[in-house]
Amino acid sequence: MSPSTETATPDALPHKKGPRQTEQRKAVFAALMARADHPSAVEVFLRVKTRVPSISLATVYNCLETLAASGQVRMVNHEREPSRYCANLSEHAHLFCSHCGSVTDLPVHTPMPPDQIWHLPEGVTISQQEGSFRGTCAKCGQQSHAHTQPAHLSEPLPHGSSDPAASSAPYFVS
Repeated sequence: MSPSTETATPDALPHKKGPRQTEQRKAVFAALMARADHPSAVEVFLRVKTRVPSISLATVYNCLETLAASGQVRMVNHEREPSRYCANLSEHAHLFCSHCGSVTDLPVHTPMPPDQIWHLPEGVTISQQEGSFRGTCAKCGQQSHAHTQPAHLSEPLPHGSSDPAASSAPYFVS
């Protein structure tokens, strides 16, 4: 999946809104735009290092922090994992795959104000909305689809029996 068309290029943003665009920042931003896989700072560093051999990990962290603070990319956090970065600026949620650890953008069908989605207490104002889901990505879902039925249920039952408890395999209900 490629980043949304609602992504900014460092040169396209007015200089009043964003920080000065250094060659390092441009390289970091280009690495984020190249693939929509929500890389960590270390992953961005490894990608940029091939094009800018003199760049340091600290510089990549600083560039990512600056890009996120200026609204050119989003920082994506999930539990205690390292921060990841997203160049997709359109309204969307993230799916965190419990199997492979990938992060997938989930576009919103019909954007709605938070008060039309959630029952907000009186006086609450939402300034930013972020959605995240935990589950299985499409790739892991396809791989495990053949393995969704527990092994004890796929074994043949004793002749003439339709009761799984009659099988020699242990039967657990979760």
